[in-house]
Order: sequence, then C-alpha cells, then structure tokens
Amino acid sequence: MSFSNHPQTPGDDAQTPDTGAKRGNGLAIAALILGVAAILLFWTVFGGIGLGLLAVIFGIIGARKARGGRAAHGKMSIIGAVLGALGLIASVVIIAIGASILNSDEFKDFNDCVQHAKTQSERTACEKDFNKDMNN
Repeated sequence: MSFSNHPQTPGDDAQTPDTGAKRGNGLAIAALILGVAAILLFWTVFGGIGLGLLAVIFGIIGARKARGGRAAHGKMSIIGAVLGALGLIASVVIIAIGASILNSDEFKDFNDCVQHAKTQSERTACEKDFNKDMNN
C-alpha cells in the first residue's frame, strides 16, 4: 500500500519534528539554583564550597552547550557559574579567617587558660583577657 498518490495537506509539515530547534538547558537552571544557594549558604562548608563548585561546573558545561547551539540559556549558565564562584570564594575566605583565628597565639593562650581554670570566675577572667588581647 503506497500513499504516494495522497496529496499533501498544509498541516502535514507542522507535525514533523524540527530537529534544529534548541532544547532547554537543564544545566543552566541547575547552575543558577546552585549558585543562589551557594551565595545564601556561603558561611557553611557544604553550602559555599560544595554547592559553589557544582554551580561553576554546571554553569561552564551549560554555557559551552549554549555556545555550541545545542541548548538555550547561555546567560543563565554564566550567571549561575559566577554566583557559584562568588559563594565558593566567600566560603574559602571565611574558612581562612577561622583557621587563622584558631591558630593564633591569643586563641592558644585562651584555650590553655580555660583548660586550667577551675572556677567560673577564672574562666570569665580568661575571656576578659582574650577580648583584651584581640582588641589590642
């Protein structure tokens, strides 16, 4: 049975799928969501470093797909990657500041003082000395 004699109707072309159309870019959406989460949770190790790193990776991959014409939302991918990088950088800075405080001589002296304090008044004196050392 052949349909070659069947005349083509105007609606037949609309039913064929268009293979040249850009598809959605799920990586761009994921990068944007993870980037926003990284900015909001930069003060946590998981939020800033984990989510920020994933946002950067997904954003780069999504932007490359968009540049190659295989996906849409290239700008969304870039924005997600930038937000992820900012969250990552902020988290690294917070960790570096925390590590420097914990490794400082003042904190070691405070920790030693609290370890040897037997009463609450001695612990309070340790706290006052630590605050005085940090402000000077």
